[in-house]
Formats: sequence, C-alpha cells, structure tokens
Amino acid sequence: MSLSRFCNFASAVFAAVSLLLGAGVPSAVSQSSSNQQSSSSQPLQEKNPTIVDPAGPTISLIPSPQLFFMAAALNACGYDEGLEDSAPVRKHVRDEMNAALTKSENARNKRDKLCLYIAQHRLTGSQHDVSQYVSLALYLSPPPALETTVELPEMPPDATQVAEIVPLLKDFAEAIDLNGIWLSVRRTYDEETNSLHDPLSKMIVSTNLYLKMPASTYVDRRFVVVIEPMLSPKMVNARVYGTDYVVVLSPVNGNIDMQNVRHVYLHYTIEPLLYSRTNAIDRMQPILKEVREAPLEFRYRSETVPLVVECLIKAIEARTMNTGIPDYKIPAGVDRSELPRYERERIATQQKQEAVRVASVQHDMKQGFVLTQYFFEQLTQFEKNPASLRDTIGEMVYGMDVEQQVHRARQTEFDQKADDDVLQQSKPRALTGLDLAEAKLAAGDMATASAMAHKVLASKTDTLDSVAQEARANFILARVAIATGKPEEAIDDFQKTIATSKEPRLLAWSHIYLGRMLDLECKRPEAVSEYQAALAARDGQQDTRLAAERGVKAAYIAKQGHTCEEDADGPDTPPANPGAPPAPNQPKPQ
Repeated sequence: MSLSRFCNFASAVFAAVSLLLGAGVPSAVSQSSSNQQSSSSQPLQEKNPTIVDPAGPTISLIPSPQLFFMAAALNACGYDEGLEDSAPVRKHVRDEMNAALTKSENARNKRDKLCLYIAQHRLTGSQHDVSQYVSLALYLSPPPALETTVELPEMPPDATQVAEIVPLLKDFAEAIDLNGIWLSVRRTYDEETNSLHDPLSKMIVSTNLYLKMPASTYVDRRFVVVIEPMLSPKMVNARVYGTDYVVVLSPVNGNIDMQNVRHVYLHYTIEPLLYSRTNAIDRMQPILKEVREAPLEFRYRSETVPLVVECLIKAIEARTMNTGIPDYKIPAGVDRSELPRYERERIATQQKQEAVRVASVQHDMKQGFVLTQYFFEQLTQFEKNPASLRDTIGEMVYGMDVEQQVHRARQTEFDQKADDDVLQQSKPRALTGLDLAEAKLAAGDMATASAMAHKVLASKTDTLDSVAQEARANFILARVAIATGKPEEAIDDFQKTIATSKEPRLLAWSHIYLGRMLDLECKRPEAVSEYQAALAARDGQQDTRLAAERGVKAAYIAKQGHTCEEDADGPDTPPANPGAPPAPNQPKPQ
C-alpha cells in the first residue's frame, strides 16, 4: 500500500480511536467465534433460540426449564455470585442437589466431569463465563431431552464454544434427578413470574404511552424476559437475535430491576426507528472525534447510530424519571384568593423536578452521551405534540444542527470513569494492563500503548486467558501501526489477531480494517472477502454488521471523492464501480 494513501486512512481512523473493553450489543453480551467463513457469498446467520416463539406474543415474561438446568449445573460447580441476595429457591435447589450428590458416588463422578469442563472453559473470570452457558441454554430443547435445536453454525459463537457440555449436563442431570427437582420448584417459578407480570405490563404500557406508540407496533419482533433465580441478581444478560430481544435476569425479594428491563425495552422499540435512518445519521460523524476523551464503551465512540440511540434513550429516561419530588396538588376547596399562592408553589415544585432531570442529563453528557441534551430539549416539544415518536423521529434527526452539537460536545468536560451499562454489568475499577493500553491509545499516547501491548506479548503463556490477551495486544498494535503510518505492521498484527482470537468483535473488526486497507490498494475482490469474513464472525453488534455490509456493497474511501480510477497505480488496480453507492468517509471503531 502506498504510504500517502495509507496516511489518509490512518488520519481518518485515528479520529475514531477508542477503548475496546469487550463486545456488547447495544444489547448483547460478548460472544466468541472461530474464524470460519462460509463458502457462499452470504455468511451463515444464527437462528432464533428455542426460547423465542415466532408465533407467540410480541412481549412475554417466562421461566425456562433448560436455563434452570444450566444454571443449576453452574451452581453445583461453584457458581456462588450473588448467592446471599438470591431468592430462597436458589438455596433450596442447591441443598437438593447436594443431598443427591451425597447419596451417590456415580452422581459425584458425573458432577466432577461437568465441573472440570467448566473450569477448563473459563475465559475472563467474570460474568462472561456465565454468559456463554446462558447463550447455549437458550438453544436447548426442554428437559429431559436437552438437545441443541439448531446446527452449531447457526448458533451464536459463544454458545458453540461450550456446546460440548451438553452430554455432560445430561449425565449430571440424570444422576441427581434434576428434572425431579425442577418439577418440585416449577410452581415457585410460576409464582415468581406471575407476581412480576403486572409490574412489567405497567412499565410497557407507561413507556408506550409516553412514546405514543402501541405495544403491537412491531408484529415481527419479540421482546422476551426470562426469569432465572439460580443466577446472580446482579447480572442482567441482554441479547439480540436478529429482530428479537431476550433479557435474562434473577428476581430479588420478588422484584426485578425494572429500570434495566425498561432500558432494554427502549432499545427494542427505538433502534428500528434510527437504524432505518443510518444515512442521515452518518452526517453526525464529526461528533465521534469530540468524544475520544469520554469514558464511553467501544460501540458508542465508534459508530454514530449506537451513540444516537443511547443518547435518545437517556433523554427519554431523564424526561420520565422519578425525581423523588412528589407532584404538587392544589388542595380542593381553597378560596379563590389563595389560588395564586398555591400556583406559585406548584410551579416551584415543577422547577425542582426539572432541575433533577437536567442534572441527570448533564451527568449523561459528562459520560460522553453528548446528544442527550439535544434530544432532551426536543422531547420537551414532543410531549406537547400529539404525534408519535415514530412520526417525529425523522424531524429530530434531520433537523439537528450538527455543528452546534459538535460545539456543545467540545465544551463538555468528561468524567474519568464510566457508569455501569445494563448490557455489560461490571464493577468500576481502575484501568490496568491492556485496558490502560486502550485508554492510552484513545488519548493518542501511541508509545505507551505500544509498550504495554508488547509487555503483554513478552509475558504470554499457553493459558486460554493469555491467548486472549495476546490477540487483544496484537489488535492494539495494529491500530498503533495505522495511526503511525506503518501499513505492513498493521496488516501483520491484524492477521495475528485473527489467528489467535476467539473474540468475535476483535475478529470482525480486524477483517473490516484489512478490507478497508485492501480497498485503498484497489484490491476489491480481496477486500470483499475480508468484509464477508467479518460478517461470518457474527459478533451480534449492529455497528459491525453495518460496517461490513457497507464494505461488501461499496469500496471504502478514506477521503471524499477518492476513487481507485483516479489513483490507479498498477495492473492490480480494478476499474472503479461508478454505480456503487459512496462508502463512508471515515472508519468506525478503533
């Protein structure tokens, strides 16, 4: 690749450099994948899980026997997170399993084989270890059969990497009569589910009333809430399967964190409205440059649409939040002469409530969600208009003064630490290791980021965690090479990432970057192959899918107006495709 052309790519990429702290879906947990590409032009797509009934209601709240079996097995193998805060049924099931294990050496042997498998497939020591088993459980048939319901290539990557646990799970379940334990607690599960039905319905109705949209807006989409008390109440496992959203969580004292469920429901409701306007939202690219210093997750600092979605959701949450200040009601039967005083008190109460909402918006702005204030102001007008959000969202998006919002973002002083994300629950922590290297890269300190990545590579071992760290270190070095104008090193490091990583987000974006670099070399067929490999990685994120699909449809350009025809420099340069739509003029994530 010529250095001048690569530098155009590097300068555009560096504008979007950001932390990669793990995948997520606006609503999905991280998933792992092997680097396999379909031999056809279209990559394999995972099918909907067993838990989603295409003929069922658009919104449902259910227990899952197969998820119970998987969660019970995890508990039998030392999964104690959140035990003290869990519903009593979790301890009851654990006691029942322990009693069965005490009576049978065969059961203990089956348990040991199961636990050995789980120990050998730990990835991060965090909830992502549990998430891969949750993912697999959603693709199992109900017990006692417990068979995978689709072929492995049609499942999410994180589910496929632990699929071999299924026969071990079945043996363990049979040895302790786990199906009998499930039948004994099924009534408790049903009671938990029934007690949550009204609160969930109330949340759905109130949310749709505010948006002025009926709950039946999307007849071809599903929103499923799955209750599993055997999991930690601290974990909210949210996933997106095509057009269907699944939230797995555990109740505490008969309640669930409805605020987190509502957050995912807002994603379910709002994302189709904004992803259908991707081309219009792309003009907001300059805002991404202004949030480089913000403590944002990867997907928010790398793609405009996820950032806009989250900002709109946070604005809605601020407009509808419980401020803790009760509404002021003028007492009945007061003398007319006293009404002005009561009216002043009512207005004063409203001002206090608004101050709480504005403070929430300012907090979100400092977190890096720099369009929250814009949408907050727009929603104030929306509330006075009878039109639904579906009817007014276009005006909000197309009418935005991007330069004004860039200026507002530039004037915002960002926080140093990010809040927890409902889709990636984790405790705040000081950045160390490769997390710190990512932060240095985002801040433009290439030398420090590179040194930290090289240090990790120098101390690598043969453990699974070390291999994952090695892949991530190579991904950091590849982006450092891009930013410093070293194309050959970037290509080599991206290829090393692909060879060692099981993290689908690293795999997908490594292929996307390689595709863009090949496009700049005017090697269009090879570039398309890389974009297709990115799609085949299936990390479950819409930003990845859109970036890869755009790459398949049209060649990447690093500056507006650049074409291979203009810069043709050799026999390998294919003719330009004047009929193709223009590619985005700036790469998305770093």
